[in-house]
Amino acid sequence: MKTEIHPLNDKILVERLEAEEKTSGGILLPDAAREKPRQGKILRVGEGKTLEGGKRAAFQVKVGDKVLFSSYAGSEVTVDGKEYLVMTEEDVLAVVA
Repeated sequence: MKTEIHPLNDKILVERLEAEEKTSGGILLPDAAREKPRQGKILRVGEGKTLEGGKRAAFQVKVGDKVLFSSYAGSEVTVDGKEYLVMTEEDVLAVVA
């Protein structure tokens, strides 16, 4: 049975993009030398931050967006052998068009 992750409130679930295997000059990088990418794809979003009066704030990002985030953004979680990041929308720096 596959486990599903459903972020709560203003949290989003991000799948980190794969690390580059080569430098721009064509040099192959070993796993230990690869930096974790600071880009990912949004897989799910929560219901939004609760505002006064019980309403929810709308997200500026949506499922499927490719986003940039800082190195220490969010919390890494592993589910069914696959790594994900759970972060707030505030951790997202930009959407890549």
